[in-house]
Amino acid sequence: MGQVKSLDDLRRIKEDLQQKMKLRENSNDPESLVQIKVAMATCGIASGAKQVMDFFVEEMDKRNIQAVITQTGCMGYCFAEPTVEVTIPGKEPVVFGYVDAKKADDIIEKYIKNGELVEGIIPVNYETIEKK
Repeated sequence: MGQVKSLDDLRRIKEDLQQKMKLRENSNDPESLVQIKVAMATCGIASGAKQVMDFFVEEMDKRNIQAVITQTGCMGYCFAEPTVEVTIPGKEPVVFGYVDAKKADDIIEKYIKNGELVEGIIPVNYETIEKK
């Protein structure tokens, strides 16, 4: 973001930020949109989750893909940070580990756009802890 030298500059900045916020907060009917949750606990942030989230926000907008992009706390996969959960309408959520900008691009192009699986999926843990 450069210096604001005129009212037009300020308006352009406002419009740009509103577009980015719309991607994050498009919550009128989130089940009908792609949902992306980026784990932003301490371990995720230290591993680059902020950059991954910024990449998703910018690229989903550039590619005109309607999505709800949010941050979440720890998903419990600290060993695989940054982790991202992607839910495509009508499908079960999928969690990807070790996500960087290149993998995020693959997730958008292959999984979100074409439904192809991408390397790095963290398997669902079916074990539960029973209360006694």
